[in-house]
Amino acid sequence: MPELPEVETVRRGIESAMQGQVITGAEVNRPDLRWPFPPNMAKRLSGARVVGLRRRSKYILIDLDSDETLIVHLGMSGRMLVSGTQISQFYQHHPAPKKHDHVVFHMENGARVTFNDARRFGAMDLASTAAVEQHKLLALLGPEPLGNSFDETYLIGALSGKNSPIKSTLLDQRIIAGLGNIYVCEVLFRAKISPMTKASELSKLQIGKIVPIIREVLEEAILAGGSSLKDYRQTGGELGYFQHTFRVYDQENQLCSSVGCTGVIVRVIQAGRSSYYCPRCQR
Repeated sequence: MPELPEVETVRRGIESAMQGQVITGAEVNRPDLRWPFPPNMAKRLSGARVVGLRRRSKYILIDLDSDETLIVHLGMSGRMLVSGTQISQFYQHHPAPKKHDHVVFHMENGARVTFNDARRFGAMDLASTAAVEQHKLLALLGPEPLGNSFDETYLIGALSGKNSPIKSTLLDQRIIAGLGNIYVCEVLFRAKISPMTKASELSKLQIGKIVPIIREVLEEAILAGGSSLKDYRQTGGELGYFQHTFRVYDQENQLCSSVGCTGVIVRVIQAGRSSYYCPRCQR
């Protein structure tokens, strides 16, 4: 599932095609994805001007001048592909319609933004812009890891008394919004903390180290266009390339990359998810 860097990459990619533009027409080609689409979605979107694009956790929020906000979740395989405009250095021509093009936005500048989702685990909903933060999908989310409210003091308090492993604690969206399995593995490797360590057992010094490392890993991943392992693509169809710099994720049986460490990366299952770590230098 796309994590914060992938969603932020997609948000930035569609921004150039949608920001300030009127949606001249919206095609909704099926009644639902993971959940039913909101009533009259195509009609409510058509004719509305996009006044801003934001990201909250793993959700893209598209604010409209109709005082509604379109909430978009990419799910497991969702892609938002832009055509009819220039992306990076290349002009993207409109492709032929594909089987899983479920929602298509036609913009007044000639661009087309297509939501394609083969597995249909994605989701879209419309909510009042003034109340969108209280939407059921967003209301319980923790602070953004790249925002000002996420700092050492906050994280020390949030982890206090948590007897769950630090890996699963950092994946809890109520504590930090947007972190997923890939980037938590990479963060804990750089922090030299075992994913099995109980959150409450970490010292304040260790927790203090985690905060800047989270920001460092996420910013590097965004710069690299995210990680493409299976379905994820950038808005021009290109792969992200942060996966080429993984230090621990998906590196089972590889030698540890830490200077002077002779350990080998192992994979364990925690709460149904793979955790990768070096038993020698992550303790």
